[in-house]
Amino acid sequence: MKLRTRLNLVVAGLTVTFAAVLIGEEIRSTRLSLREEIAAGNRVASQLLGRLAAIYSRDGGADQVHRFLDELGRVRANDIMLETDAGDVLYRSPPATYKAGRSAPAWFSRLLAPDAARNVFALPGGMRLTVQAEVSRAVLDAWDDLVRLAALAAAMLIVVNGLALWLVDRALAPFPVIAAGLARIESGDLGARLPPLAGHEASAMGAAFNRMAQAVEDKVAAERKARDAELKLEERRELARIVDQRLEEERRAIAHELHDEFGQSVTAIRALAQAIAMQAGTRDAGTRETAELISSEAARLYDNMHGLIPRLTPLALDTLGLAGTLENLVRDWQRRFPAVALNLRQEIPADLGPSVALAIYRVVQEGLINALRHAQATRVEVAVSADLERIAVSVRDDGVGLPADWARAGHFGLRGLAERVAQLGGTFCVANGAAGGVELGAAIPFGSAA
Repeated sequence: MKLRTRLNLVVAGLTVTFAAVLIGEEIRSTRLSLREEIAAGNRVASQLLGRLAAIYSRDGGADQVHRFLDELGRVRANDIMLETDAGDVLYRSPPATYKAGRSAPAWFSRLLAPDAARNVFALPGGMRLTVQAEVSRAVLDAWDDLVRLAALAAAMLIVVNGLALWLVDRALAPFPVIAAGLARIESGDLGARLPPLAGHEASAMGAAFNRMAQAVEDKVAAERKARDAELKLEERRELARIVDQRLEEERRAIAHELHDEFGQSVTAIRALAQAIAMQAGTRDAGTRETAELISSEAARLYDNMHGLIPRLTPLALDTLGLAGTLENLVRDWQRRFPAVALNLRQEIPADLGPSVALAIYRVVQEGLINALRHAQATRVEVAVSADLERIAVSVRDDGVGLPADWARAGHFGLRGLAERVAQLGGTFCVANGAAGGVELGAAIPFGSAA
């Protein structure tokens, strides 16, 4: 049921209730006043007629009483009858001419009419006078008044409900407009706005609706922009992962070329130079010195090449695993910087994936390079540990700490590590330690990559 219909029914119900209460009160008051009026009128008429009839009967007998009653005629709300003691009717009052031929409904008469009061007076000469209350005309007057009141109430009901219907229609006129605006918002038309609405409350609701629609539109636009930015960021991350993968593949290929082809070539050059030096002996000192110089340079080139290969890619991961590769890495750096104390503690599971193992290796490698080449450290602690969910690595040194501009644009080493760890679903952090130096760490979940 619509709100308009409910409000009209409420107004109609209140009007009908008011009219019913008013009519009921009118009937109650009419009933009380009618009973009091009829009883009082009957009592007065009975006393007067009884005394006068007694006087006339003593002076002139029945004829004198009859003539008196004929001249008296109809007494309102009373029936008068003169009869003998034997029951013969000598006189009966004429019927009422007031509203003759009409009568109130029987149920209404029973509701309003009091018990008919009857007074009997014994007269000289063997006669008796009966005066009985007759309320039909008074009840008919009450019925006519009630009909007029009911007609007035019906007219007022029609007028009041018509006026209420008009006012309710005017008051509720903005609601279909608001409902249509909400339907447009629900269908996806976020640009829907309501026109100015009549009435204080409707105007406030329209303004609130427009503010809400604007806020929803702005929020959806912001979410769309954020989603587009997130998609672009995800695309860039995917591209970065592909680039990193290609770089690792190229590094691995270059490292294999250096190890297999270039390394063998350098070894062959060194062997040939040593053979030439041995053949020259003491006969050709210049040739021997040149051959020994070539052998020495070939050896130095071989050592530098083997130092470069781990920086390109740790080939030892394929054969020795992460634990052995980290031991070789720390041992090589210890040999280069014998004055620095390097300590490695590691608890590494056997089923660690290659992507996670490479990320852990790169974190340790970057930490050692920064600590030994830039931080002027005298002690470096490397720790790798694992639990049921993740593997964690940390590199701590006692050096000079991070420079003030370490995060400026152009420093891609730490940023590349952070991005690599983030791609695996892990966390990466670097900061100055509480007791000095730098602490670099990462934690990577086991299920991040194979």
